[in-house]
Amino acid sequence: MSQAQLAGPDLSDSYVSLIESGKRTPTPVVARLLAERLGCTTEFLLHGIEPRQRIDTELGLRHAELELLHGDPSVAADRFGEIVKVAGEENVMLAAHARFGRARALEVQGKIGPAVKAFERLRREAAAHPERLADLPLAVALSRCYQRAGDILRARDLAAHALAEINRLPLSQGEIAVELAASLLDTAGTGGPGSPGMSYVREVLAVNGVPTAVNRGAEIHALWQASVTAADGEDSALAVRLADDAIATGRPARMASQLALIAMDWARLVASTGDEPLDEAREFAIAASEVLSAFPEHVREYVRSLVVRAHVQLGIGDAQGAATLAGTALDMLDGEASPIGATARLVLARAALADGRGGDVATALDAARRALSDVRHEPSGPDRETARVWRDLGDLYGQVGVVDEQTSAYRKALEAAGVRDAMVGVTVDSALVR
Repeated sequence: MSQAQLAGPDLSDSYVSLIESGKRTPTPVVARLLAERLGCTTEFLLHGIEPRQRIDTELGLRHAELELLHGDPSVAADRFGEIVKVAGEENVMLAAHARFGRARALEVQGKIGPAVKAFERLRREAAAHPERLADLPLAVALSRCYQRAGDILRARDLAAHALAEINRLPLSQGEIAVELAASLLDTAGTGGPGSPGMSYVREVLAVNGVPTAVNRGAEIHALWQASVTAADGEDSALAVRLADDAIATGRPARMASQLALIAMDWARLVASTGDEPLDEAREFAIAASEVLSAFPEHVREYVRSLVVRAHVQLGIGDAQGAATLAGTALDMLDGEASPIGATARLVLARAALADGRGGDVATALDAARRALSDVRHEPSGPDRETARVWRDLGDLYGQVGVVDEQTSAYRKALEAAGVRDAMVGVTVDSALVR
């Protein structure tokens, strides 16, 4: 069929030529007219996929998303990969969203190298085809991944780029704003509460607060199962609707949990620097604990929030309250060797130091050292959390005058941060591992 035949009496040959070359997008009326003359559906003409095939692919995307958010991320990665194959080059939008989902699933599994490779490829595609994917969520995701991989400079550059983009909008609400705030805390927390990144984090907390959350896991899984049952009965439209309901049902809790984690880390930053009023930090830390306590999957984060609250109590001069919170955290850890437990013991040491109980200080410091020595390091990259706790331990050993243990702790901090050069005979400054 020639362009003139396709245009018919209703359209011009040149307009059809522009549509064919991708320089014009047909209106819904024109799309229906062209589809009728070509003997296909409007859906196939616009998307290269038939309506039933498209709705089944959309359903597959939603079930993979539910698997990622509330199920097994490895299964989610496989399902997203299957959708990429089904969508192919004929439906680039669905394929791009599926590749983004697969990259997120790789990140959640801790497969940071493959996740970075996938996100970088998607970012190149977003630059070439901004109508398919947005750059901002990809930059935020890559910032998280590079942070976990230990490439701090790259992580900071990406976070700064994302911050510039989001300030241009401007935006301080919604999932992407919350994700960026979390990434900025990880990458730019050393800049202090007054830095541009931390100012944005504070703005996100001020606008969104730390909303209360209800654990609706049973409801989510019931809707998910109902969607699967509807799909088995070939009622794809209902299955998509139920899957959408399941995803939407979990969104408030996901947002509340992430804001709670941001509030907790903000409170820790303020407590460590003393640059901001501690009353607000205390309120944020308590709100974070209340939210995290409602979710069994966040038990470690809840324990961490207790330790942060203990730090804040120390800052306002309540050594006894700090010791009580740290003790509760240790009871919940039940002897587990972890940076969280070692940090709780450092709180006990600081509380004892404030009360003038020298013997208890030494006991707590030695217990923290033993706990850190038993922490198993992941071979994939530096462990900056453990490095920070070793550094804090060194600082405290220095305060009580135990120089040999102070130097040893700083050396361990450098090793945990990925520096393993020969350090024999070298006095290490704590600033090097900050």
